Amino acid sequence: MSASSNARAGRILEDLTSAVASLDLVVEDVTVMPAGKRRLVRVLVDRDLRGLDDTDTTSQVAPLDLDQVADATRLISDRLDSSDAMGEQAYVLEVSSPGTDRPLTEPRHFRRNVGRLVDVTTDSGEQLAGRIVEADAHGIRLEVTGDKGRTSRRELTYAECARTQVQVEFNRPDQAVDHADEDGEDD
Repeated sequence: MSASSNARAGRILEDLTSAVASLDLVVEDVTVMPAGKRRLVRVLVDRDLRGLDDTDTTSQVAPLDLDQVADATRLISDRLDSSDAMGEQAYVLEVSSPGTDRPLTEPRHFRRNVGRLVDVTTDSGEQLAGRIVEADAHGIRLEVTGDKGRTSRRELTYAECARTQVQVEFNRPDQAVDHADEDGEDD
């Protein structure tokens, strides 16, 4: 990415940060790159954690739903159209939440993923797979399942987490379906 694209992305990031705050979202990243005769503007948004109690380090944070991303897209599009940040050249706007392929690099990323299964490569090269059960200002606690099915807790500082990646789970424990009332009637 060129220096002018970096400067433009930084300017857009600064402008959009206050705009998406009204939706209780934060801008995680902005990239601007050439795409033929246009430019591609990618904006990653995620849930703002400011509403969480600072002492709450274990509750799960719901991921963004499609309606929230659509609301953010409309707001960001309107904001870019009304500013001169993109100049006169046409652009394509893509707004999404960070996917599971994006490594966790900031404490807020780990906090948003409490309850999720992750692969961690430590700074010493150790490979761990476990569920984040807590994330605070200093690090995380992982529930790791050992060879014989025994679970143990591992505490890691953020500095010890050289690379952390969320695993895709199709049947996450926090998304279990309640079949207690099969007849569909509410009590």
